[in-house]
Amino acid sequence: MSKQGDTQKYDVVIIGAGPGGYVAAIRCAQLGLKTACVDRWLGADGKPALGGTCLNVGCIPSKALLESSGRYEDINHSFADHGITASGVKLDLAKMMSRKEKVVNDLTQGIVGLFKANGVEWLQGSGKLLPKQQVQVTAHDGKESMLDATHVILAPGSSSVEIGAAPLEEGVIVDSSGALTFDEVPKRLGVIGAGVIGLELGSVWRRLGSEVVLLEAQDTFLGAADEQIANDALRQFKRQGLDIRLGARVVSCESGKKGVAVNYQDGKGNHTETVDKLIVAVGRRPNTRGLAADEVGLLLDEWGFVHVDEHCRSNLPSVYAIGDAVRGPMLAHKGSEEGMMVAEVIAGQKAEMNYDTIPSVIYTHPEIAWAGVTEQALKAAGTEYNVGSFPFAASGRAR
Repeated sequence: MSKQGDTQKYDVVIIGAGPGGYVAAIRCAQLGLKTACVDRWLGADGKPALGGTCLNVGCIPSKALLESSGRYEDINHSFADHGITASGVKLDLAKMMSRKEKVVNDLTQGIVGLFKANGVEWLQGSGKLLPKQQVQVTAHDGKESMLDATHVILAPGSSSVEIGAAPLEEGVIVDSSGALTFDEVPKRLGVIGAGVIGLELGSVWRRLGSEVVLLEAQDTFLGAADEQIANDALRQFKRQGLDIRLGARVVSCESGKKGVAVNYQDGKGNHTETVDKLIVAVGRRPNTRGLAADEVGLLLDEWGFVHVDEHCRSNLPSVYAIGDAVRGPMLAHKGSEEGMMVAEVIAGQKAEMNYDTIPSVIYTHPEIAWAGVTEQALKAAGTEYNVGSFPFAASGRAR
């Protein structure tokens, strides 16, 4: 790092320290580039942390709860089949949440260590792109500083989409982050959205004892997955006790002493479902509002995604965007791979990504994964193809 007046100079400045941003920062530093990473994240305790949504209130804590809830369900429902008798089993939800927080803290502190080991400077506060690759940093105490960068990587991440039909209400109507912090198991839980996030969170609380109903506006289940896999998964989830209702569009909610009355419409008319807690999991939007000054002219699409080419270059010279801020699936590993690619492109190396082979995974039971083009897409395109399948029931390892 060098200084000129009050302006600090870097080869690369990254805005955002989620899976895309922190991986890009580390790789840039490994390639000999003077690198700073600006991140605004503050945890519930008011302390800054690296890792973005994924590590702090997304992928990692949800997987920690999926692991713990899976063990709780096994000991209550599956151990007897293996000749193991357990009695006096009790759920300590506070302890389960404490373990989740420890997992999160261990991993976020790991990134702090990686930043130090690789010489990445972590600047705590909000970053804003200005003309000529300048970045304005507003610290949490309001102090402002200016960075000069040869290259800028935008990795601001995303936020849960809120809907007017179900405005958030602390502890009662929550987004995916709020669903990870319940202090008791809801007797009856509603989930708006039966996508990846809704299914994983619904599975956690069902295993712990909730009656779970998922209201999905689409008529098809897991439309991005292969149709056969989606249909088989739907049967499995219903068999487990998840009440999944397709074509159910939520129109309004009323919160009262008896819980949340969720009003929805489907092909049979209007209905009301009363739940103790309601999770809104209808998707995510990029955090690009206010990311760049108006005079910069950063090109966004109608949804707020940054326009980029195949190497994640924006319409501005030496300004890149990665992860949830650009097109493609909102997946941590996709953002990380883009971060690696951009770092290597900036360093003058040849790098590229194959977006057709990005895997998608749902960490339910059974876990579901897919990559590439689906059978229904090939069929619609008139492409000749062959199908191979093997049933879990015939696999010894699946037993």
